[in-house]
This record gives sequence, C-alpha cells and structure tokens, in this order.
Amino acid sequence: MLAVVCGVPMYADIFGTIPIAEALLAKEALLGVVLSFMMAVTTLSLPSIIMLRKAVKPKLLAVFVAICVFGIIGVGYLFNALQFVLI
Repeated sequence: MLAVVCGVPMYADIFGTIPIAEALLAKEALLGVVLSFMMAVTTLSLPSIIMLRKAVKPKLLAVFVAICVFGIIGVGYLFNALQFVLI
C-alpha cells in the first residue's frame, strides 16, 4: 500500500519507472511492491487525475480511483504471495 501512496504524486510514464523498478528489485524489494509502484505511477499520477477531472464527472472519477487503488493493491499482494513460485 505504501508503494501506491508513493507512486501517486510522481509523474512518469511506464518507461520512466523501469529503471526505478530495476533498482528496487536489485535491492531485493518484493515483486508485488515493485509492480504496485509501477502501476500506481502510470495510472494514478496526479497530473493524469487532474486531466481526467476535466473529462469525467467527480463521482465517476472517484469510482475509477477507488477501483484502481484496490486493484493495484490486490495485484501487489497476489504477486508478493506468488513471487517465489514465479521467480
């Protein structure tokens, strides 16, 4: 969950997060944490939320953010549990 919170204020595309992800994996961070961070940076960055706010209604935006947050956290926990099977 901390990876999602840290990823939200960052503004980067997926290619900008790859070197960060490689560094985190080199420092033995869990795979789910790294994936959650990468997804949060690309999906929930503050600039993208500001742009979406101009295109969709606030209620729909809140639903989108909630679904993304819970989905990203769920994927993170799933990959943390399966990390030793996958790698």
